[in-house]
Amino acid sequence: MPNRKPTSTYELAGRQVNRMGYGAMQLAGPGVFGPPKDRAAAVAVLREALALGVDHIDTSDFYGPHVTNQIIREALHPYAPNLTIVTKVGAVRDDKGAWLPALEPADIERAVHDNLRNLGLDVLDVVNLRIMGDVHKPSEGPVEKQFETLAALRERGLVREVGLSNATAAQIAAARRIVPIVCVQNHYNLVHRDDDALIDTLAAQGIAYVPFFPLGGFTPIQSAALSSLSGRLGVTPMALALAWLLRRSPNILLIPGTSSVAHLRENVAAAQFELADDVLAALDAIGR
Repeated sequence: MPNRKPTSTYELAGRQVNRMGYGAMQLAGPGVFGPPKDRAAAVAVLREALALGVDHIDTSDFYGPHVTNQIIREALHPYAPNLTIVTKVGAVRDDKGAWLPALEPADIERAVHDNLRNLGLDVLDVVNLRIMGDVHKPSEGPVEKQFETLAALRERGLVREVGLSNATAAQIAAARRIVPIVCVQNHYNLVHRDDDALIDTLAAQGIAYVPFFPLGGFTPIQSAALSSLSGRLGVTPMALALAWLLRRSPNILLIPGTSSVAHLRENVAAAQFELADDVLAALDAIGR
């Protein structure tokens, strides 16, 4: 088993948060739509996350829709003063669960109010704009109108800080000309490394990078080399993949999601793994 080390922290929205957080998407029903099969189990996962030291939760009111935020409120409100809740705007769901862009100023303001109401908050810690040009990967397109709206909501005191999700380097630069950016949330993991250069650039700028699908998302990471290595070390492949992400750069904050308390505990434990240099080299080679 890898050696253990204290869990590290990084600044997000003016707070030092533990680098192992929790993503709440899987608390909704199948396809992130409708209620979960076992609401009490979802509440238990959230409460266990905080008991394990998680102080950064990622969510959105379009998970469900509304369902996930309402479960977070049921489980955790009134919120601990050190808890940072990050949400997303930029999409809505139709009555069949499809993900539709909602990027007009009125859409963004309505989504902010939906998040406030369902989370039971007066102000949102961080709001990410989920860019919907290409749902599956970043694609270029203007973002100025959306960030002017978020900047105005920030001035009104409804939003503390702002970030981006599914964004290109050019879009991040355009947003930063309008409002300070505290985090970027893109697809990145052990085998999907398109953002390597972007992560390093953001680290130099003091901006958190939050990989979504850190374990592969709806298609979990498949790697014979990862399975062999994890077996030799006596840990799960997914825990090893999370440990690699934490070693990749100090500005990476993780938000692996799960609806299982057992899997949650495995994920959080990965934040304490110290990877030996030969293990790190073997993991690096998987994604090349």
